[in-house]
Amino acid sequence: MSFGGRLSVVLGLFVIAAGFAVWGVVGFLLPTTPTIDFTSAQAAGAPVNLTVQTVPSIGFGSHPTWVTYMVKDPSGQWQHATIWKVPAHTRINLTIEQYDSGSPLRNQQWGLVAGTTNGVETLNGQAIHLYDSNSGNGVGHTFSIPTIGISVPLVGISGDATNTCSVAPCGTHFDHNVIKATFVTPGPGEYPWQCFVPCGLGFLFGNGGPMSAVGYMGGFLDVTA
Repeated sequence: MSFGGRLSVVLGLFVIAAGFAVWGVVGFLLPTTPTIDFTSAQAAGAPVNLTVQTVPSIGFGSHPTWVTYMVKDPSGQWQHATIWKVPAHTRINLTIEQYDSGSPLRNQQWGLVAGTTNGVETLNGQAIHLYDSNSGNGVGHTFSIPTIGISVPLVGISGDATNTCSVAPCGTHFDHNVIKATFVTPGPGEYPWQCFVPCGLGFLFGNGGPMSAVGYMGGFLDVTA
């Protein structure tokens, strides 16, 4: 093959690779999940109760094996949605039901609770500031909002658990941990949140698939005045 031919092949492959990269970035940045509105479910200035769950596989839709977040809407129904509209300068009472297993963290920084009231979370009723993922059941996910300094590690259930959930939403009769924390929302804006523990099974280093998809392991906190 001539030099020009080889150059054309290389350039063609580069364009294809760049196209996939742009597709991935745009797919993450452009939300494809409904927005759940928590701004009018309570009196003005009252705390917002935000209840979510992490499940090892959603069990339905176009990616049934993907790990995902679910959220309970103000009417009490579970929704597959990761964009949540909340009022500014308001206390959020966060409850996370964690149905997934965990493992030792690659970066122990993600075992540190940050940005919550008093810098703590409660794990099944016990207050913790730092979780050592090299002991116990490890950490399965984090709920992190980097732009406002919030990070909540989600301790996994035992890898030997037999009463596990595989189709979302998961009922509390399945093995799970309950993590609670409170924080105060900042001023109005769009604040991306995500999991920082690689959990995209079957993707390079666990960072693809659900890890890079809004509607699964990432979303936005839509803070309004």
